[in-house]
Amino acid sequence: MFNIAIISSSVRIGRQSHKVALYFHNYISENKLANAEILDLKEFNFPVMEERLSLTPNPTDAQKLFSEKIMKADAVIVVSPEYNSGYPASLKNAIDLLYNEWYHKPIGLVSVSSGAFGGVNALALLQNIFLKVRAVPIAVPFPVPLVQNNFDDAGNAVNKEATDKRAATFLKELLWYTEAFNKMK
Repeated sequence: MFNIAIISSSVRIGRQSHKVALYFHNYISENKLANAEILDLKEFNFPVMEERLSLTPNPTDAQKLFSEKIMKADAVIVVSPEYNSGYPASLKNAIDLLYNEWYHKPIGLVSVSSGAFGGVNALALLQNIFLKVRAVPIAVPFPVPLVQNNFDDAGNAVNKEATDKRAATFLKELLWYTEAFNKMK
């Protein structure tokens, strides 16, 4: 069974995107698709990156743990809100902290917004950034519009049937990439 890390990238008070990270964790676990673990950037509480982890003289335990978790993951789901047509600084900080850990890592991108467009601007930016660090963002993203109306605090989808159908398509694609890249190792 594959290991999927789910990065919950917002560190803001009242964050909504974490609900979607919880949803994916629950969906993957309940359907026994993979071993899933949430890597909550709010809990990691990284300092602003001064240098890539591999060049940091005294990395924190949290930085080393994050690196290990990404290395061990067969794939990563990144759940990002869109703030002012971009993604949160906490996510950019975490991406830039690593480099080799992202190499050929399948990445499923989930964008979240309180508006009607589901964070598609952040989604496009993240696709480019992950390509630059040699990761592989999958072709099927998962934008979530009006997140505050569509998920409860425990990560339950208000329209479970429709959300599960979209999630199944998204995860099928992610697992296909994961299996293909795992064979190439």
